[in-house]
Amino acid sequence: MEFGLFVQAHVPRHEVEADPGGAEHARLLREIELAEASDRHGFKYVWSVEHHFLEEYSHLSASEIVLPFIAARTTRIHVGSAIWNLTPPVNHPARVAERVAMLDHLSEGRFEFGTGRGSSSTEFKGFGIPDGETTRGMFDEALREILRMWRETPYGYEGRFFSMPPRNVLPKPWTRPHPPLWMACGSPSTFEKAARLGVGALCFSLGTPRDFEPLIRAYKDAIRHAEPVGAYVNDNVACVTQLVCMEDRKKARTVALGMGSSYHTSLVFRYLDSFPRPPGVPEWPRLIPEPDAATLEERIRAGNRLVGDPDEVAGGVQMYADVGCDQLIFGLLASRQPQEVALHTIELFGHEVIPRFDRDTLHSTTRMRAAARA
Repeated sequence: MEFGLFVQAHVPRHEVEADPGGAEHARLLREIELAEASDRHGFKYVWSVEHHFLEEYSHLSASEIVLPFIAARTTRIHVGSAIWNLTPPVNHPARVAERVAMLDHLSEGRFEFGTGRGSSSTEFKGFGIPDGETTRGMFDEALREILRMWRETPYGYEGRFFSMPPRNVLPKPWTRPHPPLWMACGSPSTFEKAARLGVGALCFSLGTPRDFEPLIRAYKDAIRHAEPVGAYVNDNVACVTQLVCMEDRKKARTVALGMGSSYHTSLVFRYLDSFPRPPGVPEWPRLIPEPDAATLEERIRAGNRLVGDPDEVAGGVQMYADVGCDQLIFGLLASRQPQEVALHTIELFGHEVIPRFDRDTLHSTTRMRAAARA
């Protein structure tokens, strides 16, 4: 199993109220600091969201700026888009093709191309897209055409959602045949679609490893029969969760109980209206209650939260490994977790837990891309 960091720039309202001019800036710089620490301590990936207009939930709207900045300040870690929105009103496909190829060059092959269509009507309607079903067709068209832009000289297209006269889209990717492809997934149908396309699945569903098991199984069953949209199959499922790793189990739990994770989850359901709303989740502005000690223990036992000392956290990681997860991604600052705790978590987890699960010096996506060239 491999490991990654999730960068989101969650900016809680209480921080803005305490520091109106500096809270947003401080959060962005904290995320960069964690990415640099992850590079030093054995993490293989850092993933950055692209969100627009989602106050508090995520202020990271320009990951095409953030990711190359991180790449320039790191040496080994791969930088990935989780996700870049491929709908043409948000990002013209030619501009996406250019950005991916340029970042592939300047990172010297460390870019991972995660794709999606957006999951919030606040976002897609802000760009004049009428409904979520329209984004589906836009995504399918754009992904296919971006791959053509990398292959064809010149490239031209007359399509449903965008058109281009013949042009040579430059630069072409530096790595051959192209950077690894990923797709946002949250339902059985999207996992199966990702598998059919032969792309990695970035799992943003909420739940436990056991909840992910049928989704991962559907992906793994279907990818054996993939007709890849790209030049090779990226057989990878990555799941996002939270992490607090400290030498003292009790201190780890104290941090977890005070870091406002349920508030962040309330923001998920405030904005990401394509996510199914589980029973009992209140309508915004009512909030999901923060867990008490007993609820937290239940979540730790189920693998819903990785909280504790290295041995205990490793047990939670094993639950994900047992259901077929290939990569775990941790959203440390999708909470009020103090920076010093987050940095310590990265260091301790990197030294004590990662070597138990990831003994390969190469990234799995590097191996898959190399196999395609053989």
